[in-house]
Amino acid sequence: MAQETIDTNCMTLTRFILAEQKKYAPHGTGDLTQLLSSLQSACKAVSAAVRRAGISELFGVAGNTNVQGEEVKKLDILANDLFINMLRSSYAACLLVSEENDNEIEVETERQGKYIVTFDPLDGSSNIDCLVSIGSIFAIFRKPNEGPLAPGDALQSGRQIVAAGYALYGSATMMVLSTGHGVNGFMLDPSIGEFVLTDKNMTCKPRGKIYSINEGYEEKWDPAIREYVKSKKQGKAYGGRYIGSMVADVHRTLKYGGIFMYPATADNPSGKLRVLYECMPMAFIMEQAGGVAHTGEKPVLDIVPRKLHERSPIYLGSKDDVEDLLDVIAKHKTA
Repeated sequence: MAQETIDTNCMTLTRFILAEQKKYAPHGTGDLTQLLSSLQSACKAVSAAVRRAGISELFGVAGNTNVQGEEVKKLDILANDLFINMLRSSYAACLLVSEENDNEIEVETERQGKYIVTFDPLDGSSNIDCLVSIGSIFAIFRKPNEGPLAPGDALQSGRQIVAAGYALYGSATMMVLSTGHGVNGFMLDPSIGEFVLTDKNMTCKPRGKIYSINEGYEEKWDPAIREYVKSKKQGKAYGGRYIGSMVADVHRTLKYGGIFMYPATADNPSGKLRVLYECMPMAFIMEQAGGVAHTGEKPVLDIVPRKLHERSPIYLGSKDDVEDLLDVIAKHKTA
């Protein structure tokens, strides 16, 4: 049996973040570095909880619903608590926006830093009980002013994002991160308990061969979406792939190319995915990787949300594929 080699000089996520700080912000305070370290600790803890969920009886419903009206699973609550506690104790964040909480969470004054963090602690949680891949999503913004926190400080355009990323808890645990200088992927090595750089400078190819959408809602789509999806089944047909966990679907789109769509429907005319902690972080990652993320009206990162849990349609992925869809949408608008 071949002896397994051990890399004695591996690029861990912590080491990578420190190198990025030295390269792009040599005179920085290190607060962002500290914040990203706290986020990776939260993702490691959630990953461990996900792996032990069945044994620790964390499956099932906790008996209440979150602000979105969704049943809260036991793992959701655990993941949310982990994220909140890690971020509070980072001394780098001042305001937290979670999918699970109605209102912003203001960090205690003595612990406040200069960053605002928006996050979905456990995305795709309807898939928890059947062991389908789930994930965590986050975005980091700067506090818009020097003084005390003011109402609306968290409602910023996606163009103000400092860093964003997601963790995918699948066959392995992976963290994908961008601080505005490209996209990099880190696999959690359980033998050393560290995220290790495995996917350097990730890019989304200009065109893919996969479309991803929940076709169960076809009757409730706009005609433009129906026409586009139908066109993907004709001629040199695309493959259809839909997991129902945004992190898993977007990760596949980033790796293999293609298009991920979550359009508005007759029942949800504003779309279903939340702007601040689902659409914007994924749009930031996709644009940094050379892809496109659009609402059908404007780039996702151009949205300035008016409320914390605002929703939006989203179409993201390979540049050519998304632009093909936007052409169909524009054609229907002028018809």
